[in-house]
Amino acid sequence: MTRVAIVGVGYTDFRSITPEVSWKEIMYKAASRAYDDAGINPRRDVKSFITCAEDYWEGFSIFDEFTPDQMGAVLRPMITTCGDGIHGLANAFMQIKTGLMDVVAVESHSKISDLITYRDVVLFAFDPVYNRPLGGHPYYVAGLEMRKYMEKTGTTEEDCAHVVVKNKKNAMKNPLAGHEGDLTVDQVMKSRYMFEPLKKLDIAPLSDGAIVLILASEEKAKELTDTPVWIKGVGWASDTPWLEQRDWSKAVYTELASKNAYKMAGISYPRKEIDFAEVDDKFSYKELQHVEACHLCPPGKAGRLVSEGYFERNGVLPVNVSGGSIGCGNLIEASGLQRTLEVVLQLKGEAGSRQLDGKTGLAASWRGVPTASGACIVLGV
Repeated sequence: MTRVAIVGVGYTDFRSITPEVSWKEIMYKAASRAYDDAGINPRRDVKSFITCAEDYWEGFSIFDEFTPDQMGAVLRPMITTCGDGIHGLANAFMQIKTGLMDVVAVESHSKISDLITYRDVVLFAFDPVYNRPLGGHPYYVAGLEMRKYMEKTGTTEEDCAHVVVKNKKNAMKNPLAGHEGDLTVDQVMKSRYMFEPLKKLDIAPLSDGAIVLILASEEKAKELTDTPVWIKGVGWASDTPWLEQRDWSKAVYTELASKNAYKMAGISYPRKEIDFAEVDDKFSYKELQHVEACHLCPPGKAGRLVSEGYFERNGVLPVNVSGGSIGCGNLIEASGLQRTLEVVLQLKGEAGSRQLDGKTGLAASWRGVPTASGACIVLGV
């Protein structure tokens, strides 16, 4: 069966607010840059278009009705994947594998600064009988999960603070990032408790931005670029939707998704075969939880390792060199594409001053509170 590669990328920078542009304009900018990077004409060359979005984030129903214009999807299949960006990549991957499409464009964006009822939209995702009536800000779930994770693994608040320090510092070398900073562990520890033990600096700030990736079949990829980035494996999974039934100490969805991705990629020992990783860190403890779920370190050891510098840019296994969500901002459904974008730039040697060595990278996503849905993708050259 044909291999599938990423042959073009387009993106905007990631900022807290973008009042000067609409969501259509940031989509158009990212798409135009991706088509230029791939050297294609969307009206002639792209056989299918996918956008990753959720109607509640956008503020109107049947979102894909409003996407063809800025994507250039004239008289072509156009669908919305109600999931994180890596879910959209998986969809495109499968479309190309059928042989019906040879080039597919995948888009995801965040214009979250336009939403004035973020708390209420997230709360609407809770079970309407048992959980939603409890009220409060939905991030209390993250606080409870952080507490359970720390108790089960022996991870400390200081360990989580090291994640914040690392990712904010990494973001200083990423020109796309909007929340970089040179902090100390002490400064993070002194930040205000929001949902104890979750502090303000443990929470990734919301950001706007758009990303478009172009996927192509092996034959087409070799026509379009000399530096294809191959999709070696992809997997996705959801744990139970019921808060009361979950194992709150670990990310089961990521364990399942990474297992499937590794199996497809032929990876049996991820700690040795993955050169660097970009994993979801919408909350600081989530990076540690996801690193363990991806089998990049022994269970319960991520906190100690991050404190020792194991996951630093110059460490044994660099994690979130882009700055992650803590440094770039929480891009909602586009978070997975932000992770994938960084892996692609690294593998193509286009990451600038944060460039790493390595031929295989992992991106792992999570849809956020209150979901237990995630996806993983293994990329290589």
